[in-house]
Amino acid sequence: MTIRVVLADDHPLIRAGLRLLIANTEDIVVVGEAGTGTKAVQLAKDTRPDVIVMDIRMPDMDGIEATRQAVAGTEAPRVLVLTMFDEDEHVYAALRAGASGFLIKDMALEETITAIRVIAAGQSLTSPSVTRRLIANFVSRPQRASKPREVKGITQREREVLGLVGLGMSNNEIATRLNISAATAKAHVARLFTKLDARDRVHLVIIAYEAGLVTPSHPTS
Repeated sequence: MTIRVVLADDHPLIRAGLRLLIANTEDIVVVGEAGTGTKAVQLAKDTRPDVIVMDIRMPDMDGIEATRQAVAGTEAPRVLVLTMFDEDEHVYAALRAGASGFLIKDMALEETITAIRVIAAGQSLTSPSVTRRLIANFVSRPQRASKPREVKGITQREREVLGLVGLGMSNNEIATRLNISAATAKAHVARLFTKLDARDRVHLVIIAYEAGLVTPSHPTS
């Protein structure tokens, strides 16, 4: 299966570098390029890409708003945010807008190719420096709702699993914590994706925090 990608960045040299790198792959093809957020959204509608590599700071419309609009429709692409900035405000805003991954531009281009494949496969990904802070600091953000989000339609066991996903645990770690098999843990997480209409694991983390299932008194290591 060929992964269809749109490159959205206001720096032509960055787009050119990614385009040249992608040209040497057999499973990824660039179907469009955008230098503004508005054009990125239009390309998402016109070309139906699997992944948009999205810069945050662009003229006309920033990458966060462009992400929000691009993922709003049916058959929405997955978005990999690529930026020079790794401040928390950008991380949270991008993930809330619907991004599935967040990488810093100083990472090797080859790592971006790997990230595109991970995102296209339905998984979530953030750079290591972002991952370390994401879960531990999420509750301190001013955007957090004053009242916990109400999570309906899940079982008590699924609620437990959601809380552990919110702590950043893998399926194997969840299985160990709950004394269940890894396959059972994976099945619980899969049901959470469906019941909560979650895009990916990062989205489940956000839901867990907004539901109050993870708090500062239960920090991630």
